[in-house]
Amino acid sequence: MGRPKITVVGAGNVGGTTAQRLAEKDEYEVVLVDIVEGVPQGKALDITQAGPVCGYGTRVVGTNGYEETAGSAVAVITSGIPRKPGMSRDELLATNAKIVKSVVSELVSRSPNVILILVTNPLDAMVHVARRVSGLPKSRVLGMAGVLDSARMRAFIAVELNVPGPDVDAMVLGGHGDTMVPLSRYTTVKGKPVSELMSKERLEAIVKRTREGGAEIVGLLKTGSAFYAPSASAVDMVEAIMKDQKRVLPCAVLCEGEYGLKDVVVGVPVKLGRGGAEQVVEYELTAEEQAGLENSARAVRELCATVDRLMA
Repeated sequence: MGRPKITVVGAGNVGGTTAQRLAEKDEYEVVLVDIVEGVPQGKALDITQAGPVCGYGTRVVGTNGYEETAGSAVAVITSGIPRKPGMSRDELLATNAKIVKSVVSELVSRSPNVILILVTNPLDAMVHVARRVSGLPKSRVLGMAGVLDSARMRAFIAVELNVPGPDVDAMVLGGHGDTMVPLSRYTTVKGKPVSELMSKERLEAIVKRTREGGAEIVGLLKTGSAFYAPSASAVDMVEAIMKDQKRVLPCAVLCEGEYGLKDVVVGVPVKLGRGGAEQVVEYELTAEEQAGLENSARAVRELCATVDRLMA
């Protein structure tokens, strides 16, 4: 048995860094796909040449086609145009839906058992597109946003309280962006509720900053968006699946009655294992949190209706 194959589609900053982080695990074969000639090949070569120094022997292949992706266990899809400053997520919709549609068809035709992890924005709508195009069961089409949003919130809390980031646990549900729903009651530092460690005002300020986390980085970088934390978050999901960890992480998946939500893709706590999204885990929500999640679902429904119209 060779190593399991992980495909990363899109060799930009997020995709390239995801391939690098996967290579450093030294447990997979990595295929990096991009339409731009030379870019995936160049990045694959560069990552391979870091191997002797960093202590991994991972085979990394860069390609402009999909032949090399055949038999992939997991594919991380980062391809799409990034959001430019001042551009709404919805403006991304039409272009990225087309890209995701074509990428998913290419992948699934060669890897019928693949689990898809989408990173392309607007995230929840792209999971919807991938589900429609792929015909895969909902357990095998996931979106990466909650892990990233939770990571941002954990990082801000860690800095505020001067504790190590990994000591902070947080759970962020809902859509990626303005409608995210942080569950402050389930946010803890070494098991202690964060509400006992900081004022309500400080926590609210951190929640606001988490909501705007992506935009803050776009504003600072001027040309481009975040990629270190997004790639780390995608790899966290890949590892939970490939190692059958049964960890509960927030992911965008199709809800069919969980949290009272039907037929909508939204970020919820999911048990990740070798079957993909093996179970949606239902937390007790306050009325306010439930209302926030429903508001988030409404926003996603509108996006999906728009994307269905554009793709009809």
